[in-house]
Amino acid sequence: MSENESDVVITALENGPYLVTGAARVNDPDGGAWDTEGRATIALCRCGGSKNKPFCDGTHSALGFAAAERAVEEGT
Repeated sequence: MSENESDVVITALENGPYLVTGAARVNDPDGGAWDTEGRATIALCRCGGSKNKPFCDGTHSALGFAAAERAVEEGT
């Protein structure tokens, strides 16, 4: 799928958050929801340390978060 075929694009930043561009809805396990419409980009925590979960607050930098994996093709 090309970027033009989707309204939402998610990009994992190197040792940082997931950047979400496009109108999306973020749901938490307790039923809370955030609509991102009207915001060009949001950053979602990937390190687990944010005090503003599910959103990134920059804590990954202080923690020295290092992402362990890259995307790989299925079956490899």
